[in-house]
Amino acid sequence: MNKTVNINLAGIFFHIDEDAYLKLQRYLDAIKRSFTDSQGRNEIIADIEARVAELFNERVQNEKQVVSTKEVDEVIAIMGQPEDYMVDEEIFEDEPRAQYKASSSGRKLFRDKDNAYIGGVSAGLAQYFGIDTLWIRLAWIVLFFGAGTGILLYILLWILMPVAESTADKLAMTGKPVNITNIEEKVKEGFGNVKDSIDDVAGRLPSGERVKSTSRSFFEALGNVILFFFKVVAKFIGIILIIVGATTLIALIIGLLSAGVADLFHFPGVDFADIFYSSTLPIWLISLLVLAVVGIPFFYIFILGLKILINNVKPLRKGVNIALLGIWLTSIIVLAVFAAKEVHEFSREASVTDKYELNIKANDTMVIRMVGNDEYSRGIYRDYDFDIIEDEQDDRIIYSSNVRLIFRSTKDSLGYVNVEKNARGGSYSEARDRAGKIDYGYRLSGNELLLNGFFTTPASNKLRDQEIQVIVYLPEGSVIYADGNTYSFHRNTSYYRDILDNGFEEHYLQVIDDDVICLDCPDEKRFKVDIKDEDTKFKLDDDGLEIKDDDVQVKIDSSGINIKTNDD
Repeated sequence: MNKTVNINLAGIFFHIDEDAYLKLQRYLDAIKRSFTDSQGRNEIIADIEARVAELFNERVQNEKQVVSTKEVDEVIAIMGQPEDYMVDEEIFEDEPRAQYKASSSGRKLFRDKDNAYIGGVSAGLAQYFGIDTLWIRLAWIVLFFGAGTGILLYILLWILMPVAESTADKLAMTGKPVNITNIEEKVKEGFGNVKDSIDDVAGRLPSGERVKSTSRSFFEALGNVILFFFKVVAKFIGIILIIVGATTLIALIIGLLSAGVADLFHFPGVDFADIFYSSTLPIWLISLLVLAVVGIPFFYIFILGLKILINNVKPLRKGVNIALLGIWLTSIIVLAVFAAKEVHEFSREASVTDKYELNIKANDTMVIRMVGNDEYSRGIYRDYDFDIIEDEQDDRIIYSSNVRLIFRSTKDSLGYVNVEKNARGGSYSEARDRAGKIDYGYRLSGNELLLNGFFTTPASNKLRDQEIQVIVYLPEGSVIYADGNTYSFHRNTSYYRDILDNGFEEHYLQVIDDDVICLDCPDEKRFKVDIKDEDTKFKLDDDGLEIKDDDVQVKIDSSGINIKTNDD
C-alpha cells in the first residue's frame, strides 16, 4: 500500500502517489537546475509548472483520483527536456531511457495582443490560418467599406476570442507543442518585447513601431471599456437566464409532478385523463416525459446563466450530457408517437341524424323553450365546456351544453325536428358510433316544444368534439314564439341559415319563405319585406334597403348609399 501526498501545483491541488511524487519532484528540481543562469528563470519554471498542472488536470477524472507514476511518465514524455537539460540518472535508474517526442494539439484560436494594432483579432486569425497578417487586415478593410458588417463582426470576434495571456496559450496559438524547450524560447522572446517597450519609452524605436505601440495602447484602452460594457450586459443576461430557467423548472416540477401524483394515486376529482385520450400511457408517465422534453433545455439555460455569472462553474461531465441528451431524444420520440395517435383520434368526423315530426301546421303557433337539468347545472345557456358527473347508477358520464339551435322554414304541411349528433374518431365508423351514443332529449307538450339545453354521453365514449345541432323546420304560415332562454343557443352566423335573428325572442313571428315577420313588434321593428327569385333579391326592413342581382348590389342604410358592381 503506497502513501499519497497532497500537492499544490500552479494553484491546483492534486492527490499524488508517493513514488510518483518523488519522481515529479526530482524532475522539476532538475529543470530548475538547468535554468540557473537563464534570463526569466522564474517565469520559465512557473509556466512549466502550470503546463504540468494542466496535463495532470486533463488526466484526472475526479477530485479524488490519485496521480500515479503512469501519469507522471506521460507528462514527462510530453514536456520533454531543454537542449541544455541534464536529467538525473536516478529518475530512470529502474527503467530504460524513453525516447521523448513532442506532441502537438494543433493551432488554437486566440487574440494575439503582442502583434495587435487594435484588439489582436487579425494577428490571432493570421496565426491560426498560417498566413500573413496583412491579408487579414486587407480583408477587414473590404468588409468595413464593402459589405458594411465588418465592424460588428470584428467586435463579436473581439468579445468571443480569448486573448493569449499565458505562454502555453501563445504556443498553442502558433501550433507549437507546449514543452520545456518552446516555453523557454517564448519566455525569452517576451523579455525581448519588454526591452522594446523600454526602448519605445526612451524613443529609440523606429517611428513605425512607435505608431504601432501607440495605437495598440489606445485601442487596448478602448477595448477594455467595450469589454467591460459587454461583461456587464452579459452578467445581466446571465441573471435573466438563471431566473427564467429556475422559474420554468420549478413550475414544471410542481405542475406536472402534481398531476402525475394525483393520477398515480387516483385522487377523487382529478383522475379523468382517460376521458381525453385513448393511449395506454398513464398521466404520471406523460408528466415525466413532458418534464424531460421541456425541462432539460431550461436546465441547460439555467446552467448557461450560472456560467455567465460565475466564471469558475465547472461544466457538466460528458457522461451526464450524453445521458440527458438520450433521455431528451427518447422523451421527444415517445411523446411524438403519443401525440400522433391522439391527433389521429380526431381525424374523422361523422354525424347521426334523428328526425321527429311535429304536429304543427300553417297558422298554428309553436312555443319553443330550452330545458336544463338542476342536478348538473344551475343555468340554461350554451357553452363549449363539459363536466364529468355521475348519474343515478353511479356511472360516470360526460355532460355538455354545446347545443346549437337553428330555425328554418319548410314548404311541407307539417313541421319536424332534425337532431344532428356530431362526433369525431379515428375512423368514420368509429366517429359515427360515438355520435350515436350521445343522449339528447326533447318533448312536445301541446303546442310547446321543450328542448334539452344539454346532452350526455358515457365517459367511455371519450370527449371527441361532441356537439348537438337541433334544426326546427316550421311550415310557412305558422307562428313561432321563442322563449328568452333560447337566445344563447341560436346565436348563429349566416352560414347556418337561421331565420330567427337574436333579439326577436319572446315575440310572435310568422314564418315566411326563409324568413319571419314579427307580428307584435313596434312599427319601426316590425316592417320587413324580403323578395327573392332566381336572379334578384329585394330586402327591406328596419336596417335599410338591399337590392342584389347578377350585375349590381345596392344598399341604402343609415350610413348612406353604397353601390357596387360585380366587376369591382
